[in-house]
Amino acid sequence: MKTNERETNGWSGWVMLCLLIAMGIALGICFRWLLRRPTDPPAWPLIGASLITVFWGVLWGGYFTLQPNMAAVLILFGRYRGTVRRPGFHWANPLLIKKKISQRAHNLNGEKLKVNDLRGNPIEIATVVVWRVTDTAQACFDVEDYEDFVKVQSEAALRHLAMAYPYDTFEGDTLSLRGSVDEVSAALLEEVQERISRAGVLIEEARISHLAYAPEIAGAMLQRQQAEAIISARSRIVEGAVGMVEMALTKLEEHETIKMDDERRAAMVSNLLVVLCGHSQAQPIVNTGTLYT
Repeated sequence: MKTNERETNGWSGWVMLCLLIAMGIALGICFRWLLRRPTDPPAWPLIGASLITVFWGVLWGGYFTLQPNMAAVLILFGRYRGTVRRPGFHWANPLLIKKKISQRAHNLNGEKLKVNDLRGNPIEIATVVVWRVTDTAQACFDVEDYEDFVKVQSEAALRHLAMAYPYDTFEGDTLSLRGSVDEVSAALLEEVQERISRAGVLIEEARISHLAYAPEIAGAMLQRQQAEAIISARSRIVEGAVGMVEMALTKLEEHETIKMDDERRAAMVSNLLVVLCGHSQAQPIVNTGTLYT
């Protein structure tokens, strides 16, 4: 069952300090008057004054202080009585349990996890999560340990996210853990927030802090990345070269610079593709003959 936070202000500690000091002075005057009587004082006034003194001493246990971005959850005999958020010097019923909870930003530097990505490749991944408590009642009563809850659920969300994306890809329209940092971080933040919302915690930022292939396949995957990169680069080169060849032939025909039959066109296309797609710089060769001799 969800617990809703109720904010309470409590008593001003300075006001209660003045009252207790005044009460202590009054008790001192009372005891002095009773002990200075010429005859023995009756027992009941001394008993009453002693009980009031004990009560006065217990009241001193109700003071507590709060720094900025700190809150105190008040619990009386197992029942939630409210949360004090205002910083300063406060006083509350001494019988209340005052559980202080920090509402400052916390950093969770997760450990490295070994998981499989979308393609089944083992990878190492870790995350950094920035979070803070927004609902002290939920953090205190709806989960056993909200700090441990954030840690466990963040790791679970990271594992699920890693299995939903490939480590890397060379396709421009496909998301990957390495190539789509902003999109993956937004998805991670949303999933972590959904998992820990019951703890009254707000996730301010969630990002991947470490990403690498597992050591046992790092060498093989590096070779695969290099091969994919070469294939992708060569595909772009061929695509651009074909466009340049088509443009060159079109310009030659438009300006009627030279008239070529199909065989000469094929030879020119072959030469241009060799020049544009070759790894090494082309060496010019002066041809003094013809294709037909």
